[in-house]
Amino acid sequence: MNFERAIQNFPKQFLWKPKIVNAGKLKRASHYIVAGMGGSGLSANLISSWRPSFPLTIHNTYGLPQLPNTTLKKSLFIASSYSGNTEEVTSALNKALKNKIPSAVVATGGKLISMAKKHSLPYILLPDTGIQPRSATGFSVIALLKLMGEKEGIKELEKLSSTLNVANAKKDGKKLAGEIRGKIPIVYSSFDNNAIAYNWKIRFNESGKIPAFSNVFPELNHNEMMGFDYPRLSKLFHAIFLSDKNDHPRIIKRMKLTASILKKGGLPVTLMPLRGKSFWKKAFSSLMIADWASYYTALKNGCDPGNEKTIETFKRLL
Repeated sequence: MNFERAIQNFPKQFLWKPKIVNAGKLKRASHYIVAGMGGSGLSANLISSWRPSFPLTIHNTYGLPQLPNTTLKKSLFIASSYSGNTEEVTSALNKALKNKIPSAVVATGGKLISMAKKHSLPYILLPDTGIQPRSATGFSVIALLKLMGEKEGIKELEKLSSTLNVANAKKDGKKLAGEIRGKIPIVYSSFDNNAIAYNWKIRFNESGKIPAFSNVFPELNHNEMMGFDYPRLSKLFHAIFLSDKNDHPRIIKRMKLTASILKKGGLPVTLMPLRGKSFWKKAFSSLMIADWASYYTALKNGCDPGNEKTIETFKRLL
């Protein structure tokens, strides 16, 4: 699918109704483990930010997370990979099956779906629309919440199909792309919104084809901000602050003071407020701006935002 069209059609993802195959095999769990890399892992990060108290462990490497055996046995292990062929995730699922941990799969096909069929595991087949995994965050979040039995969360997400404003996001994203041209973006947020900031960073990397970094308040005030004391280096960067009126008052003050200090040191700062009453509205409204900003960044630099050659080459070499 055309990359621009994928961003334009993103709100439609929230109309999708996932179906659990082998639903009778789905066991109730007191804890969840989501194994996912790249775009597939980002969805789990958003769920963790949506409900910080949710019993969720996010696993981004081979094997199983270092959890007590009693916790593992009471968990539902979810192998999530858009392609269904992610090496780290298939490794983790194999380990989970060997350890007899209840498991489920989310993918468009590939090895994971084959494994799910072979072992009669519950699985959800994601729509294969030809988009990049990072562009399928809506599908992925809904699928994970379906396996977790989070009906209220899915209802909240359904509303986004009609409330996300693509035109406004496109306008804001295009403007931001112009502001950061020739710079390395660093995306800052509160700790509570870390998943959103990290998603921004990933979009600049994968779609924008540029280096990008993210960090959180208040931690960055204790170290990273000192890294911009040398003006000749600081001018290479452009800071993007994801401000949230619901952040702790001291975090809001820290953002204002930090922005002032960075600007005086020659580092440009753009404030990008998170807008919306619900976490999901704030998150996906913001990430749509990131999608457009990274899209136009790639175009301004003469790059194809949908090109994945570097990653695909690395996978072949591996």
